[in-house]
Parts: sequence; structure tokens; C-alpha cells
Amino acid sequence: MKILFVASEGLPFSKTGGLADVVEALPKELVEAGHDVAVVLPCYRGTKIGAVIEPSLSISLGSTMRFPSVADGGLISGVRYYFVDDPEFFDREGLYGNKSGDFPDNGERFALLSKAAIEIAKHVYRPDVIHCHDWQTALVPTLLRSIYTSDPLLRGIPTIFTIHNMGYHGSFPRDLLARIGLPEHLFHVNALEFFGRVNLLKGGLLHSNYLTTVSPTYAREIQTPEYGHGLDGVVRSRSDRLVGILNGADYSLWNPETDKFIVANYSVRDLSGKARCKRDLLEIFRLPAADLTRPVMGIVSRFADQKGFDLIAQVAYELMANDFLLVALGAGAAQYENLFRALAATFQSKVGVQIAYDEALAHKIEAGADLFLMPSRYEPCGLNQMYSLRYGTVPIVRATGGLEDTIQHYQPFTGKGNGFKFSAYDGRALLGAVREALTAYGDADTWRKIMLNGMRQDYSWKKSAEEYIKLYEQARGPRIARAPAASN
Repeated sequence: MKILFVASEGLPFSKTGGLADVVEALPKELVEAGHDVAVVLPCYRGTKIGAVIEPSLSISLGSTMRFPSVADGGLISGVRYYFVDDPEFFDREGLYGNKSGDFPDNGERFALLSKAAIEIAKHVYRPDVIHCHDWQTALVPTLLRSIYTSDPLLRGIPTIFTIHNMGYHGSFPRDLLARIGLPEHLFHVNALEFFGRVNLLKGGLLHSNYLTTVSPTYAREIQTPEYGHGLDGVVRSRSDRLVGILNGADYSLWNPETDKFIVANYSVRDLSGKARCKRDLLEIFRLPAADLTRPVMGIVSRFADQKGFDLIAQVAYELMANDFLLVALGAGAAQYENLFRALAATFQSKVGVQIAYDEALAHKIEAGADLFLMPSRYEPCGLNQMYSLRYGTVPIVRATGGLEDTIQHYQPFTGKGNGFKFSAYDGRALLGAVREALTAYGDADTWRKIMLNGMRQDYSWKKSAEEYIKLYEQARGPRIARAPAASN
């Protein structure tokens, strides 16, 4: 089967969040399973590209024409990459915005990406199924069911649309339709109209053959007003086409036995290297490394309300009254960056912070910390808790989305469980879970059991990829005759 992924970011080329990890890892696993996979991405600043395949696509954006080229990104782990190269749109400091906020022309930028991806599907890489991700590519299924519905080269190609985060809609004023060349009849309650604005995510939800989310619990959650962000009714209307497939962890990159970023490797059979990683981590953050018996709690995250940092703010000083060290890596909302800076200034021997995105340091935190904190308001899947499990770093999470699906609260009477969970979205509940985890840490045998319970679990992409393959086959259904496939 030939599968075309269309996404706004993907490792190893671009990343702002977990979407990029998925767009790297899932195609690799599909190739391992014997399928032919290509990925279409924007050519952002700094992307190294190969030969130009199509020097000039003709893309209509309303009353204007744009002429992006298509560049060959080569093969990586058997996956073919194509880049849509339009420097005016994509050669910028950020992917979606800068310190001033989102780019005002994001509607046009990702309409161009979607239209270019369809042209690539017609002329460069003829897929059996197109897999789109989040609002930035939600126009692909909408376009295929409207402007391109009679195109013989595209007829019958099904689309899968994955919702990585329901909180981001791609919402724009009504005049976006004219600016990107969509017919006015799409501004309708049963199409793109949403409270007087154009909602691109809604189009993807309505026009795709199947919808997926990145965990079974999140698939249920987004059908409720609490987590549906106003689109829960739309999702419920398509519940028969909605599937929750848990993301996987890429153990070729996140594995303490082989990790090249950490100072010492270790495994279930030999945990001795973890102490060396802990010492290295404390030295990096300039925290006292003399007594390695004190627990270290790690945070690697985007600093945002969604990630539960308002809960940390509620109880920050009570939290730090407990006997542990805290290391935090991330960036985002100024109020939370300032919170961590203030904690580091107040508790200089207990808190270390780096306001940045740093892949190597993220690996060092996963390996060197004893606990990992993820108190998310909502978490469609989450990857860091899976990484933490593999590294023997016990997660403390709120029971939502993929965190609920992957973390089992430790039960001392049975010895089962791989972490600690709390349910209420409240700072006191967070504090209680942390204290329970610290109590367990005080018993070396108990803690070792919890660590090993997590390290022995398998959250690799293999099972998830098998579920996607079944869904692709189901979406294809009875084949509709199409023109012969173009040669690659």
C-alpha cells in the first residue's frame, strides 16, 4: 500500500511538539511492515533539501497565484520526504508564529501546503490513502470533497485525519474563503462555518473518511463539552468513523540501553548507569550531586495552561517544602517561565531551570531523574510519560487522555502499577500524588519494583501501526477505478 502523510512538522526536520515525533516514527514503522510511505512537509528555514522535482506548481489562492517548488528530501529509514518550498511563506523564524503571536497569514500558508500536497498526490507520488494531521492539513479532505471531487486522478483516494490536539482549530475570518479560493457554499454549518468564522479543523472532521485521535481515552473525551472545544457535537456526529489509536514511543531514539545523549547506558538487567546519569544531570543544572539518595523530579514540556502549570503555580511553595530536587526544561507562556525562574532563584540548591527546547537535555532528564511530572489539564496522548517508563523514571500524571491509558497507579498491596495518578484538576490533588510518590521512593525495594514495572512495558509503534494499517484498508473499501498511477 502507498500512504502519503501530509503534516505541518516532522522530525528530523522540524518540531514544536509531539506531532513531529509521530510524523517521524509512524511512517518508519509502516515501512517496516512492508508499505510504501512518503511525507509532505513545508520547507522551513534551515531545512536541507535535495534536487527539485517540480520547479513550479501553479497554486491558486483566491485572486493570486503562487508557484512553490517541490524538493526531494531523500529517503530516511525507507521513508520518502517531499518539501513544499515557498520561501515567502515558510522561510521564517518560527513555524507558526513568533514572539508577537501567530502569523496572520497562517490560513494562506497552510492552504498552500494542502493544495500543493494534492498536486504531489496527482503528479509525483500516487497514494492509495492520504493521512493528514491537525488543522494545518485539514483542508486536504475538504478540497478532495469539493474542488477536486471530479478529478479522475484523485477519485477514490480516501483520507484519514488525525486529531493530535482538539484545542487548535485553525479559525479565521470569513474572508479566508475568498483569499484561498474556496467556494462560498462551504461557509455553512455543515461545512466550515463555526460561529461566524471559517474553521479548518471542522472541515477535516466532516470530510475525512475516518478520524483518529492519539489515544482511546482522548477519543471519548473529545465527544464531551469539557474536552471538545465546541466541536464535540461534530465529533459525536461522526463517532462511527472515530478511532482512538494510542501513539507509540520510538525506542530507536528513546532507549536507555542505546541512547547516545546520556553519560551511561543502562537496562532492566543492570540499572547501575542510572546513578551516573543522575549525577551528570545535577551537575548540568548546578545542583548538589553529593547525595544521590535525594529524589530528582523532572519536567520537559511546553509551558502552557494545557500542561497543568497553573496547578503547579497554585501549590509551588508547598510543593518545594518537600525533600526533592526539581529540574525543568521548556518554554512558553511568560507567566510560567517567570514562575520557574522565581523558584530557581528562591530555592537555588533545589531547583534548576533551562528556558529552552533542547533535545539532548530532554534525554538527560529522562535518564537522570527519578520522577517525571505531567499534571496536564488535557493530554491527547503524551509521549514523555512513555519515555519515562522506559528510562525507569516514574511518572506522576493527571488521569486524562493518553496519560490515563498508559499510567497505572501503583498499588502497594498487589505490587502492580507503573506510576502515580490524580484525577481532580486541583493543586491539592497534585500535591497529594507527589507526596505519595515521595513516600514510595523512601522504600528502595518498592521503588525498584515500580521502576521495573514501567521499564518492562512495551509502548512501541508496532501495535499502533498495525491498527493504522487495518484502518487504511478499511478506508480504501471497494476500489473505485482511477487513472493509471504516475511513475515516481
